Amino acid sequence: MKVLVLGDGKLASEIVKQTGWDYISRKKDRININNDEFFYSKILGNYDGMIYWKEYDVVVNCIANTNTYSTDRDSMRDVNFLFPKRLSDFCAQNKIKLVHISTDYVYANSQPFADENSVPSPLPTWYTHYKLLADEYISATNSNYLICRCSFKSKPFEFEKAWVDQIGNFDYVDVITDLIISLIKREAVGIFNVGTELKSIYDLAKKTNPNVVPTTKPMNVPADVTINTDKLNNLLNN
Repeated sequence: MKVLVLGDGKLASEIVKQTGWDYISRKKDRININNDEFFYSKILGNYDGMIYWKEYDVVVNCIANTNTYSTDRDSMRDVNFLFPKRLSDFCAQNKIKLVHISTDYVYANSQPFADENSVPSPLPTWYTHYKLLADEYISATNSNYLICRCSFKSKPFEFEKAWVDQIGNFDYVDVITDLIISLIKREAVGIFNVGTELKSIYDLAKKTNPNVVPTTKPMNVPADVTINTDKLNNLLNN
């Protein structure tokens, strides 16, 4: 199985660190995600005069605009929906499996511990709106995909204060990455909630920053982003 990672942010960098898989990114390779012909040539294996890019069986899309509360609708639409939409079509046409990284924030207004069959009720931001649209499009039109709904934090915790009143199944990026890699290697298909035990941001922060100060979240931040991880655990423990 030959895997290509798209992006070089926190999650993409950790995936590459743990696996050694190839990666391309807008920064490193000067890729314009709106130039489909140029971008897809990097995946299919064309020689560009300098480097021969191998053909891949799996593409892991970590490219996203993660500015959760941004009001820049155009950027959110272009990066978080239109790009994965076109990428999904391309992967389906070329028999390449698509692994797409989504977010647990699509459940922010749903019942606690929502599972993958729940009807998401996302946080009312352009970020979650277009992330959910991408999930729905991929799952409706592509038969060979893995969507990972998750949330991860930098390790060690990078802030002086941490919220005591937001709970969820988030974890540090290395932990969430290990779970995603396990799903990929087990050739999991479909939507998976990816997370660990229930905790607050403050609980998580204390593990790597003993001096972190407890504080409360802003009003616009959801208090409950819990997810049901039974599907994940059942697959990985069998």
